[in-house]
Amino acid sequence: MERKEPAWVKTVSLSPPSLKDNTADADRLTDALKSQLNAERIILDLDLLRSLPDLVRKWNYQVRCVLLKNRKHWELIHLTHPRDPAKLLGLAVDLGTSRIVLHLVDLTTGNTLAESSFNNPQLSIGPDILERIHYADQENGLTRLNQLIIESLNQEIEKICDSGNCHASDILLIAAAGNTTMTHLFMGLKPYWIIREPYIPVVNRPDLLKATKLGIEVHPLARTFIFPNVGSYFGGDLIAGILFSGMHKTTQTAMLVDVGTNAEVVLGNANWLIACAGAAGPALEGGVTQMGMMAGPGVIDRFAIAPDTSNFEFHTISGTKPIGICGSGLIDLAAQLFLAGMIDSRGKLVPAMCGSRIKEKTGLPYFVVVPAKDSATGTDLTISQADLDSLVRSKAAMYTILETITTSVGISMHDLKNFYVAGTFGSFIRPESAITIGMLPDLPVASYKGLGNSSIGGATMVLTSAEYLKEVDNIRDQVTYFELNVNQEFMNRFSAAKFLPHTNATLFPSVHVWQNRNRRD
Repeated sequence: MERKEPAWVKTVSLSPPSLKDNTADADRLTDALKSQLNAERIILDLDLLRSLPDLVRKWNYQVRCVLLKNRKHWELIHLTHPRDPAKLLGLAVDLGTSRIVLHLVDLTTGNTLAESSFNNPQLSIGPDILERIHYADQENGLTRLNQLIIESLNQEIEKICDSGNCHASDILLIAAAGNTTMTHLFMGLKPYWIIREPYIPVVNRPDLLKATKLGIEVHPLARTFIFPNVGSYFGGDLIAGILFSGMHKTTQTAMLVDVGTNAEVVLGNANWLIACAGAAGPALEGGVTQMGMMAGPGVIDRFAIAPDTSNFEFHTISGTKPIGICGSGLIDLAAQLFLAGMIDSRGKLVPAMCGSRIKEKTGLPYFVVVPAKDSATGTDLTISQADLDSLVRSKAAMYTILETITTSVGISMHDLKNFYVAGTFGSFIRPESAITIGMLPDLPVASYKGLGNSSIGGATMVLTSAEYLKEVDNIRDQVTYFELNVNQEFMNRFSAAKFLPHTNATLFPSVHVWQNRNRRD
């Protein structure tokens, strides 16, 4: 990560007052900081003002300050002696719908000291955002959702501070990124209108908030920066992802895809950014099959069929017997079945090629991926024809979203040099498999760059420099949201994409090569 200046920690040497210089203590300090930061306005918290006279004299007018830029002004939130050994810390938070991730950052160096994560406790209310928004309408529903996240966050803060040999009270800055609904629930804001026409959030660009106002148990003067959202369906987690990818600073047009509850897409470069979101996520996260689940121990994330023996080979995240399959494994599976001729271009099982692995239950065909003897559950891990049909629809939606947004600005996906894939999905996916089923465009594999958790990556960057914070605002203002629901061509393109890899085979020349190679082998 590129290190930028200025950081949030500044040391200043003040000239002592005299009869010839009777400048007030606060003015003396802020004037020195203004000069160093090239700032117009610096605000001191009242609690700091109360202790300022004694502290500057005790420290012989040598002061180390922690500040955070609140867009047009700076807020001074902490003072220490320059040689004080106490740690000055920041906390980056990814407010994921399914999982919360934390990075503990040393504000003086920008180094990450510790990392942790935990399942979002709101999963007990509902696995998706829609259910939680409806629950928030119930009596005390919003309060309950807010308490779940804040209480669990406070518990995890204690744990991560223990692992980093520090205290929660050392945390002075928090940077949090999440989708629009998650940040609303984090702030205790009513999300009712986010899903109702005309789809309006309570706030798009939250101001700096005192962490104590949110119920977060850290330093009493700590501030929380919440990444802004563009609207109901383009949240701060995507803004953080753009920052982390750096696509907003390049002359070449790039694409960023983050697959979660929805497939969220950003296209652009240093001059423009356009974004959209569509319902393609659940299937691609492994959520459509009986054995589908989020990535975790015992979950299949890689799958292959040996061309010479037709043996099934798979890898689980923990290396143990499988309990299910995640999105990347499911995409691998579909791609391998297609290359092996076990499913046809419509995604339909081909009995003659499937042999004894194809069975029938309640009149519907299903395919045994892992026999009971090889699974950790003691039962067959299977995929049904209905599961495959759902996957084909999801991959078609994904490709159509990508095709529609690129066509809207008059470019071809095949002109893209960099294609960023974010999230857990991006960490595990094999581009060859996604290309084989026609989910992602047939670009050189080197074009695809997995970003991992770009949301926590962007949030962590913000804790290291005011310049990154400025970039966040610029990115937010630069993004144009493209509404897919009113696009007349979307359904036509969607129908064409409901084949493997596509009705227009010329869009996927590599797949033809891989099929021929598979047959030769």
